[in-house]
Amino acid sequence: METQSPISPEEEHTWAMLAHLSVLLNLISGFFGIIVALAIYAIYRERSRYVAFQAFQAFLYQLVFWGGGTLLVAIIWFITGLLSAILIGMLLLPIACLLSLLPLGVMGYGIMAGLKANQGEDFRYWLVGDWVESLGAV
Repeated sequence: METQSPISPEEEHTWAMLAHLSVLLNLISGFFGIIVALAIYAIYRERSRYVAFQAFQAFLYQLVFWGGGTLLVAIIWFITGLLSAILIGMLLLPIACLLSLLPLGVMGYGIMAGLKANQGEDFRYWLVGDWVESLGAV
């Protein structure tokens, strides 16, 4: 089997940045960014440890925080809607509105990660970075 040549540091930074910025694709599709980050990981895992680490981090981060956050927002709005019939849900309305901003925070953190990766920094998401390292995926 032919081994692929390593990539230049500039290419590493670009692909790592794109893996992190794939979170923006979730605005359009809801989940496509997760697939793109995983694809970048699969393509570059043998060619660049840096890109593989950054892409797998981006994949897990989006899966847990984007997917999980969206599910949490949907559940809280469902409960708020149900409980609004007996007026208790009105007390949950501010919490539901605040949690609705969670996906924007996830996206902002992903953009920041992309910018740092483009500068060559070994960016680590809170909680996710150490998890990726312990999984030995790269």
